[in-house]
Amino acid sequence: MMTRIGTRLASVIGAVCATALALSTPAAHATTTESDHSATLAALRAFQAAAGPGAGVHAGNADGSWTLSVGTGTVNANRPIKADEHFRIGSQSKTFTAVVVLQLVEEGRVTLDAPIDDYLPGVVTGNGYDGTRITVRHLLQHTGGLGAYMPSPGLKTPPSNPDGTFSLSTVVRYALDASPPVSAPGAGFTYSNTGYYILGMLIEKLTGQQVHQAVTERVIEPLGLTHTSVPAPGDRTLPAPAVNGYHGARVGPLYVWLPAVSYDPSLFSGAGSMISTLEDMSAFHRELASGKVLSAKSLAEMRTVRQVGASTGYGLGLQTYEPSCGGTARGHSGGVPGYESFTLTMDDGRYVSLVTNVLVQVGQRPDAQLQKLLDTALCEDAPQRD
Repeated sequence: MMTRIGTRLASVIGAVCATALALSTPAAHATTTESDHSATLAALRAFQAAAGPGAGVHAGNADGSWTLSVGTGTVNANRPIKADEHFRIGSQSKTFTAVVVLQLVEEGRVTLDAPIDDYLPGVVTGNGYDGTRITVRHLLQHTGGLGAYMPSPGLKTPPSNPDGTFSLSTVVRYALDASPPVSAPGAGFTYSNTGYYILGMLIEKLTGQQVHQAVTERVIEPLGLTHTSVPAPGDRTLPAPAVNGYHGARVGPLYVWLPAVSYDPSLFSGAGSMISTLEDMSAFHRELASGKVLSAKSLAEMRTVRQVGASTGYGLGLQTYEPSCGGTARGHSGGVPGYESFTLTMDDGRYVSLVTNVLVQVGQRPDAQLQKLLDTALCEDAPQRD
């Protein structure tokens, strides 16, 4: 898991089969607004051949953008994935949650190296946990020693409310009980959704708003991300136009695709509930990199990484990757039932955002193809070296 781009730090969440069944082979077409990205198109084809029914990539630099798509966003139809179509971004949500926490730091309401117990007394306790030793920074960077809890709708979930939604405090308690500590705070890196559930509780206590309200008012609306949303508990709808998500398997030359299971967004909350598009995710990360979202000090904190692989690291809600053409790309991956996605940006203006409409399972992951695709999309537009 640590050898591929970004180490696929987003949670790998087991999708649950739905009732409908479709057999299809991927469409052979590809669409692009440019004619000079043949290398990325070839890499996208190779990735999609091992991923979902469709795959799309939206990339560019300071001079403009381009979009490529292969396969289909809807099984048994010829619907290339478009850059303005909605999908569930999974753990890419963590970057938005981290931004809100860092805004609270800027406002003097949170100290990064203060214990979480100072703000949420008695919450991070039991099953070997001690919230007086786990700091806010630890939670943001996955270095608090928290176990890797990964919810699976219908299989591995905490008790729900009578209306089918989930209380954030209940989710946190369930996650802590389900996964004991794996290391002392600060001693190691273990990617865990639990830390971001706890950060959601921190946001709610300090702002008096639910996570979806705080992220919307503090980040989404000021940046004008009109196709990005944090669904409120109980809102399971996906806005149109949308990429349809699937769970699937490959049987010889045929692909077996099942519509992704429906789940309440409160199950993932600030760790992975958001909806966006390729265009909006690219725009968000470009604005973040430009310094328009956080102060220079906060952005520097966010970008201070712990190395987790030969060319990958994790900061405060940001992953880093060093492409073959040089420099550092920053962003985040995401995976929830129906979708896997990734967005990366570079300081010279290059960016790439991609999605495939199936959550690719452990043991079936096209790791090499994903790395090749992201690397090629970033490096095709790289400035020429002297």
